[in-house]
Amino acid sequence: MALDALRAVVGVLFAGAFVVVAPVPAGSGAQGGDEYLRWSMQQAEAVGRSVYQRGRVGGIFDTRLLKTERSYNYKLAATWLTPEAIRATARVAQLRSRLSDDETRALVAEAEGIGGTVVMIEIDPREGSGVIPNDWEALLQPKGRPVAAVRGRVDPRLREVKALSGVMRRNYDYDRFWAVFPLARADGSPLIESGDSAVELVVRIIDREGRVEWAIPASLRGTTMR
Repeated sequence: MALDALRAVVGVLFAGAFVVVAPVPAGSGAQGGDEYLRWSMQQAEAVGRSVYQRGRVGGIFDTRLLKTERSYNYKLAATWLTPEAIRATARVAQLRSRLSDDETRALVAEAEGIGGTVVMIEIDPREGSGVIPNDWEALLQPKGRPVAAVRGRVDPRLREVKALSGVMRRNYDYDRFWAVFPLARADGSPLIESGDSAVELVVRIIDREGRVEWAIPASLRGTTMR
């Protein structure tokens, strides 16, 4: 019995020590007030990189045949600017530019004042004309529920909002676009429901589609902000 008790005490002490040295959860800033203002550069960049995804519009084996006025597929990258990602971007800006806490909070407030949710979409045409048609479109939908998709509105003014620029170094081969998506459908119901675990971004250019996906953070579940 004494030996069992000793083992139990050692187990508790070991568990306590483990909790103390565990890293801060990456997404805690969005729900933890000013917690993000204490993130290290490494923590902030890790949060920012976690929302960056790459894909392709059109298949890898697509060919342009005889049409040279259009690309036969497009490289795609996207950054979902969740509340966590906005805070990570603001924190990186704070550390790089020596901003005060109030200036950093202002960056977050500016980005979150846009409404809806923002995805920064980057597109690089492969061969052909190298031109991205003006009528391309972006949709955001819960994974597996395309009927619930909402259409994004591209707003070029958002390139001036610092906390919506993400933490990734820009690749100038890609054109950048900022698309705003409502978090509620036309009937007022939330885009993201309790049973959803992931969302998909669908980018359609001419007759080709590409998509990337993300897990849904707790900060956006049940949100109906338009």
